[in-house]
Amino acid sequence: MKEVIESTNLEKQLTRHHEGDSDYTHQGTGSSKKVLIASVCLTLGYAVIEVIGGFLSNSLALLSDAGHMVTDSASLFFALLANVLAGRPASGKYSFGFAKLEVLAALLNALAMFAVVLWIVVEAVERFSSPEPVNGSSVFLVATLGLLINIAVAWTLSRDQKSINTRAALLHVMGDLLGSVAAITAGIVIYFGGPVIVDPILSIFVSALILHSSWGVVKTSVHLLLDGVPDNIPYQEVGSTLEAIPGVYAVHDLHIWDMTANEAALSSHIVLERMDEWPQVLEKAREVLEKKYGISHITLQPEPVEEMKKRFMCIGE
Repeated sequence: MKEVIESTNLEKQLTRHHEGDSDYTHQGTGSSKKVLIASVCLTLGYAVIEVIGGFLSNSLALLSDAGHMVTDSASLFFALLANVLAGRPASGKYSFGFAKLEVLAALLNALAMFAVVLWIVVEAVERFSSPEPVNGSSVFLVATLGLLINIAVAWTLSRDQKSINTRAALLHVMGDLLGSVAAITAGIVIYFGGPVIVDPILSIFVSALILHSSWGVVKTSVHLLLDGVPDNIPYQEVGSTLEAIPGVYAVHDLHIWDMTANEAALSSHIVLERMDEWPQVLEKAREVLEKKYGISHITLQPEPVEEMKKRFMCIGE
């Protein structure tokens, strides 16, 4: 089949289009990077303090919350990594760039957190049968510090609402507040003579938070690594929309996937009734795909209807 090459003017339009995408993607990158660096330092620094405090006070609630903080530190770091890698151009060896590194790192982090949760739950179950003394005042002080740091991180992230990575990280950090509140509750109950069993109970509660966030990361990461169709794009409807364009006879080999967490791509074969209508069909297809579905990275290959009919005739024989 003869391949139809797009006109020079259209190539120039596509070049300008991609340059515009690049400008938009990196808008506010500097401020986002500073905000994320500050948030990573605060969250990870407190996680270290909480681990030390958890061992010294013998509190599982603090240790489980520390695990949650490490999860959030990692998510903030991945957002920072994506921010940095977004500025690196694609190369001859990596034509799609390096955005998938963020996805791979997120998946590995989530899987590692499953091991942390398993350890916490095993320790908690043992403490149900053999309770151990816990220093309630230490738990209260360290967890209160954590609450203040979480508030500071949330405030820092809220200052940058241009980056979708930052907004996603902000939602993740808000969950930390629950972990800190749980640890503070355990410290208060134990300090005032309450049962020490409240510590492993609340540690399991925080572990459930870790599992919830980690499982969400695993599902999203696997979906992206398998080049799944973005959740907000109706696959069948996109195909029908392309077929409804005047001059289009049929659509096949339609693929839609996420190039990054926020940028979808599409490729497809477009069967035309008349090949000389391809420039108009291409322009209309690009317009409807971008305006209706937000798909800006588009690769379409035209085919004459006679070619498809010949193919089906061969199959029939």
